[in-house]
Amino acid sequence: MNPSQSELLSLAKRLIAYETCDDRSIVECAGFVEAWLEARDIEASRDEVRGLPVVKAEVGPAEAPTIVLEGHIDVVPAHPEQFEPRLEGDRLYGRGAYDMKGAIAAMMVVTAALRDQDRVRVRLGIVGDEESEEGEDRGCDSLVDNGFTGDFAITGEPTDLHIGVEAKGVLALRLEVGGTAAHGATPWLGDNAVLNAIDVFRSIESLPFARQSSELFDRPSINLGRIWGGDALNKVPDRCVIDVDIRYLPGQDPDALLAAVRALPGVTATPLLVRPPATVDRHSPFVRGLREAAATCGEGEPMSVGRDGASDAVSFLRVGVPAVEFGPVGAGHHGPAEWVSVSSLEGYRQALESFLRAIPGQLDE
Repeated sequence: MNPSQSELLSLAKRLIAYETCDDRSIVECAGFVEAWLEARDIEASRDEVRGLPVVKAEVGPAEAPTIVLEGHIDVVPAHPEQFEPRLEGDRLYGRGAYDMKGAIAAMMVVTAALRDQDRVRVRLGIVGDEESEEGEDRGCDSLVDNGFTGDFAITGEPTDLHIGVEAKGVLALRLEVGGTAAHGATPWLGDNAVLNAIDVFRSIESLPFARQSSELFDRPSINLGRIWGGDALNKVPDRCVIDVDIRYLPGQDPDALLAAVRALPGVTATPLLVRPPATVDRHSPFVRGLREAAATCGEGEPMSVGRDGASDAVSFLRVGVPAVEFGPVGAGHHGPAEWVSVSSLEGYRQALESFLRAIPGQLDE
């Protein structure tokens, strides 16, 4: 393992060890990121959104082409042992290894490597709420609204060294479904709201939009994420609430999807979070340049990937800044055995640095 790869692995492990599914650990991790950058003579600053940190740093001259490297340190909840990074062969296991502390480690190392050059400005932005269910007051929206933008943005979501040029939109709904109470010993005298809610979810899966496809996606994603129903063991529940996470395709209308759900009998639907899909011009010179850099460290064609999950790329796209998702190889994000490939982290770092150093010449072509 060369010194660069060793530093990258060590940094990824440090980041994973922070249990950043709670606010206090997110703040502590952000403090570590700031200290790491400042130890390398890179000035870092911090804003807050809903009490959560937004860390900013930049290197290179302001008048040069500007690229934003963006990521999030927050993760979904996990068991305590998942925050103990574990190396098995080429796989680094731990919550956030793949989504996306490994990528953040590489972005930090690349930012430091480009500190003294004068041909490209690199802006590093790290937020603490990408996994949040908040529809407004989000960290990356604040980053963009405060002018921390550029000519192009890369968010380090897991893509297996491919370039995510499209991502699904988000329509998260809270559905209330009714029923009729009765004694638990005579359930046939009631109408079970929990069972009715399951039927509603199956009906959503059967709506016409759920069977549509596009160039990069074979279907939307529909997940039943939470359910609350019943207030006594010996009573037929007369009310049930479910949270349904719909990831819709570019070209689909979230208002039309919401109307279709509300048209189902016996349902009250309230939107919790709506985020638009992400689509970027794959012929952009920045996308082409990243494609060339990615081709040297991955296998196969790195272009034309659609991401089922949403990301902060939409924050940049809404103000006209082209943005893609690009991250290292791994698997298991949001699951019990999340891992990232150590060798791909080094390849990812090399691809980012190569892309950034080549930008001025590519724009002159």
